[in-house]
Amino acid sequence: MQSREQEYAAKVYVRVENFRAQHPDEKDKDRKRYGSMAHKLPILVRQAGLVQALAFVQSRDKVPTNQLLSDLAQTVDAGSAANLLDRSRQANLPEYIYLTDQVMLALKWYKRFAQSVLKVDPTEDAEESNDSESS
Repeated sequence: MQSREQEYAAKVYVRVENFRAQHPDEKDKDRKRYGSMAHKLPILVRQAGLVQALAFVQSRDKVPTNQLLSDLAQTVDAGSAANLLDRSRQANLPEYIYLTDQVMLALKWYKRFAQSVLKVDPTEDAEESNDSESS
């Protein structure tokens, strides 16, 4: 039997590796956006709370950030990004705390694999620099 930490590490690795396979170029904008958001999201959750952080990511409405939300939802067994957002909005306090803990544990692995698998430097701010290019 695996611990939740091991389970999430394995699930996240597969998802990040799949994303890397779809975006093999280390300079790919989508790869940097996915990795950059993986680095930012745990901080957003701590600062603003789970509901606001997830809503912020959803509002970005970019393919890589939507993919991260979808991957995260599947990792914590929420099914879809929409279901994860619904659960976070409708949960009572104990459920909300538990869901936040699950998400934060999963995000720890997304952050680590964004750095090791995707080679996204946590000091890079790909999201902001690429937003100005696409505006």
